[in-house]
Amino acid sequence: MNNRPLPDGLSEADLLGGLARMAEVVGKKWVILEPEAGLTAYYDTQSTLPISASMPSGAVAPANTDELQKVVKIANEIGIPLWTISCGKNIGYGGPAPRKPGTLVLDLKRMNRILEVNVESAYVVVEPGVSYLQLYEHLQKNNIPLWIDCAAPAWGSVLGNAMERGGGYTPYGDHWMMQCGLEVVLADGTLFRTGMGAMENSNTWNLFKYGYGPYIDGIFTQSNFGIATKMGVWLMPEPPGVKPYMITFPREEDLHQIIEIMRPLKVPGVMQNAAVLSNLIWEGAISTTRDRYYRGDGPMPESARQKMAADLELGAWNMTSSLYGPPAVIDTLWQVIEESFSQVKGARIYLADDRAGDPGWEYRKKLMRGQPNMTEFSLLNWTGGGHVDFSPVAPMTGDEAMNLFNICQSNAHEFGFDYVAEFFGGWRQMVQVFMLLFDPEDADQRERANQLFSVLIREAAANGYGEYRTNLSFMDEVAATYDFNDGALWKVHQKIKRALDPKGILAPGKQGIWPL
Repeated sequence: MNNRPLPDGLSEADLLGGLARMAEVVGKKWVILEPEAGLTAYYDTQSTLPISASMPSGAVAPANTDELQKVVKIANEIGIPLWTISCGKNIGYGGPAPRKPGTLVLDLKRMNRILEVNVESAYVVVEPGVSYLQLYEHLQKNNIPLWIDCAAPAWGSVLGNAMERGGGYTPYGDHWMMQCGLEVVLADGTLFRTGMGAMENSNTWNLFKYGYGPYIDGIFTQSNFGIATKMGVWLMPEPPGVKPYMITFPREEDLHQIIEIMRPLKVPGVMQNAAVLSNLIWEGAISTTRDRYYRGDGPMPESARQKMAADLELGAWNMTSSLYGPPAVIDTLWQVIEESFSQVKGARIYLADDRAGDPGWEYRKKLMRGQPNMTEFSLLNWTGGGHVDFSPVAPMTGDEAMNLFNICQSNAHEFGFDYVAEFFGGWRQMVQVFMLLFDPEDADQRERANQLFSVLIREAAANGYGEYRTNLSFMDEVAATYDFNDGALWKVHQKIKRALDPKGILAPGKQGIWPL
């Protein structure tokens, strides 16, 4: 076993015996135990902690739901913990690695069938291994006039991102909101469908979310209560017109006014998609590297940032958004948006072809049309390639935006890191994603990044900002901030866990939910 960690309470003989039985189900090739056989693909190489902190004991990859059920039953019988991944591309939040070392990764990448495309009602049904790129190419190849809404990484799982409540860039950007119907396997191997799918001959499984009785789909998101094997996803009919735009704002303090303008446009739907407001370094790092402007230690100084902004024609803040629909509707909405943001002194407006060739603008235009790509990963070239994402949620007000910005930037600079962030405008809330970039080969940087992240969790929570999603290493810390009535919600989670997975084999520790 090459000194890899074992699951708690299991001997090496117990684990190997269980894996041998799993190999009879999935084929020997798909039980992965050695680095040379591909086990390193399940390491989190971008963590603030050493790889050993989340190193799996192995991985198993079933090809279909029947194989998955058999694998889960074996694991449940023996007590082998399973960490389920879809495509394993949740980079910045832990990637494919498990929360606890010794856990066996259950890799669903081979379950990658597009099971149904319904053009009339604009939905698809997919398995966990279907990526954004795969689905996009299928729709394009078959001339199907439906748009997907993709997250930034094209290789990410459609199902997996929705289950983590991720977001995208078209009006369908709330991925869990666009989910309709799940098929789930429980820890004992039980298979069931939610909502209308609970009827054997249902013809509305992927049309009506709620079905009859308690609506339970949500408890399987960001949890370890079951394994989703199929999901319905609503797609966006191709609109008759699209108008992408970018507006740059010169000063960091403009953030207050920008958000105050954005909120009354977002709530009634004048701004139709998830507008993204990225800071200078986030936007600039798509097309340049840090050492071109600054080679010293600590955060990039203001003088270097100003030089980069001038060279790249960027602002301290850079907003990208788009309008969709008939040209007359777009023109009417655009008049309101243009007049509103022009109130910010120094704002510069760019339309579709105004920044042709700018990598940052080009990839954002694609994302806002549902075209998957990998350009955003250029950000990792800014430093040494490691990153963790800090993603707190706040009210969409100028005061709260400035407060959250100051908390994150001041602490980042104090610990010697650049502030690299963007704000997503939701319906009534905003999410700030602070991408903490560091060199994972530098032990000192790793340690400082780890300390900084914990400080941010505590200070954000003290100001009322909770994270909606976090890296493996900080799941317990974030869960502890949800502390109303002595953590009553997490006690409910534990009760559900005990009922559905009494042996605690499914994803122990995910989101701070541990076996009892």
